[in-house]
Amino acid sequence: MSAANIKQSALAHFAKNGYEGASLKHIADDCGIKKPSIYAHFSSKEDLFLQVLQDVFQRQEKLMVGYFLNHTDLPLEQQLHGFLENSLQAYQGDDEVRFFMRMAFFPPSTFYDEVMAMLYPLLDEQENNLSRLLAAGCPVHGRIIRYPRKAALAFMTLLDGIHLEAVYGGEERALKRLTAAWPIFWLGVTKQSSNSKS
Repeated sequence: MSAANIKQSALAHFAKNGYEGASLKHIADDCGIKKPSIYAHFSSKEDLFLQVLQDVFQRQEKLMVGYFLNHTDLPLEQQLHGFLENSLQAYQGDDEVRFFMRMAFFPPSTFYDEVMAMLYPLLDEQENNLSRLLAAGCPVHGRIIRYPRKAALAFMTLLDGIHLEAVYGGEERALKRLTAAWPIFWLGVTKQSSNSKS
């Protein structure tokens, strides 16, 4: 049994039960091994958790960047709105996304510093990427973005709100909030270009 297989099983358990509720015995059972075999790859439950966490944060950062690179053909509004919708859908069906959100919002108190040391650089990079994207605006559609850095922060705040509602209230309630908030957000951060046709 490889370390990668153990981490994949551990991810599902951490996503469902959190750090405290996840059991090494159950993780081992899922892998078809005995609990002591886990220690051939990981020194402790803490070591396994932190390695899973780091892997997930790195993959999520790549996925965020990859989403926008793969949707450059869409108008900016559709790119941004689609990212929010995709994030919401992924939470419902992806252990990794659920784990990522759970750790970002509710890290175990014993690992708070370690989680934040991984999370804050990721959020800072996401803010920088969004700021650059928003600064470019959407000239083809005659719209420019007001205050790109602040608009990026507002977008991330909206994303956090949608994620929290998904965690607490479920997909339907989160989608309702997204539907209500999006047009107000977009109207607030854009203005008509002076050289566009009215």
